[in-house]
Amino acid sequence: MHAWAHAPDRRYVQDMADRRAYPSDLSDARWELIEPVLSAWRFERRRRALGFGRPPEHDLREIMNAILYVDRTGVQWRYLPHDFPHWNTVYGYFAKWQADGIFAQLNGLLRELVRQREGRNAEPSACVIDAQSVKTATSIPAKSQGTDAGKKIVGRKRSIVTDTLGLLLAVLVTAASVQDSVAGTQLIDHVATTHASIRKVWVDGGYRRHFVEHAATLGIDLEIVQRTPGTRGFTPIPKRWTVERTYGWLMLHRRLARDYETLPARSEAMIYLAMTDLMARRLTGEATTSWRDPTSPDQLRIPG
Repeated sequence: MHAWAHAPDRRYVQDMADRRAYPSDLSDARWELIEPVLSAWRFERRRRALGFGRPPEHDLREIMNAILYVDRTGVQWRYLPHDFPHWNTVYGYFAKWQADGIFAQLNGLLRELVRQREGRNAEPSACVIDAQSVKTATSIPAKSQGTDAGKKIVGRKRSIVTDTLGLLLAVLVTAASVQDSVAGTQLIDHVATTHASIRKVWVDGGYRRHFVEHAATLGIDLEIVQRTPGTRGFTPIPKRWTVERTYGWLMLHRRLARDYETLPARSEAMIYLAMTDLMARRLTGEATTSWRDPTSPDQLRIPG
């Protein structure tokens, strides 16, 4: 492997020395968790280029810091602070990493590490599926939006699959008008292919009976967990509260307060990135500062 594959860029070292760290910046411990994946990605891309070309100019850690800054704060790409690499460069890396599946890969790697630390098998045997409709920014193409008639939200729908610890297995972003069972069918097909150990799935009452039948053809027992009749207000539902808690964790990243991404696949990448950030902090014992009062010592950790 070329010497530059893991060597820090001199300009990056100087830039980091000149600027104050942001709360979203990767610590050394968190960078060690994700650096091998990003370095392998860069090496493979350079290997495919004729003669390898010249050494890369941008440090991967600072690029990831900039992307995390966007995900955590919700700032527009063009409003990235000037002490990061140029926003167009940062967005270019984000788009390439999304297209090459890097964010999903990082999520899978860290999820296995968290599960093993919790004394679980690396691969789960049960999962939960849920959907969340969110409003979209005015810049989002109308053809990728829809209306969730039940929740009266015009925008997109995020359907996610988590294990019983609330860790992300898969995500699918669609128009809000897409029925939960339709998105859920795509997700359960994906899960059956990528996580062959899954044998049990819990969903809420918004999913149709034919979804249960489809899961059975895959050898998966899908159970619809209904809300207790007459219940008012928020009440945790057995088996399903873990996925609702996951949505709460994800909302610590302001970029997810709405859907700002032009392409649904990049919305999915932002969700994978948020979960990767949360799991990396969990693995290194670092807290996630609550946005309720950023100056307060009050901090939030992902519970076990």
